[in-house]
Amino acid sequence: MDTLSYKTSYPKAENDSAKWYVIDATDQVLGRLCAKVAKILRGKYKPSYSPFFECGDNVIIINADKVKLTGKKMTDRIYLSYTGYPGGQRQATPEILIKKSFNKHIKPGMHPLFIQVMKGMLPKNRIGRRLIEHMHVYNGSSHPHEAQNPEVLDINTLK
Repeated sequence: MDTLSYKTSYPKAENDSAKWYVIDATDQVLGRLCAKVAKILRGKYKPSYSPFFECGDNVIIINADKVKLTGKKMTDRIYLSYTGYPGGQRQATPEILIKKSFNKHIKPGMHPLFIQVMKGMLPKNRIGRRLIEHMHVYNGSSHPHEAQNPEVLDINTLK
């Protein structure tokens, strides 16, 4: 038996071509939507998935202001953050984070609620910090990424 012929093939960066997808978040449940988006960002729907390699696709989420939360999570769930200073613990509800997404000083495509939820679903390392940059979230139905020719993806068809 020739054990040298059993080579493990690894994906290469030049072979991977990241696609762009547009997902409509209208009347979608936030957690279920973000769980599927996290799989797309990681590349778990691709046959060449590798956990240590950035092989996912780019995702554009439109109509983020029309996303749903079940129960009383819109007002009762609390997200904590810390400024790094004594007494600097801040708390915000999803309702506050959605209102904050309409502020002009927030960078376009960076929705505070979606970033908070997606950070919990991606790995807590360099790859996770780079993957969160491949997600672009917009409150309206328009986005500035038409040059990338994104495909419209129905999120309900994914498992």
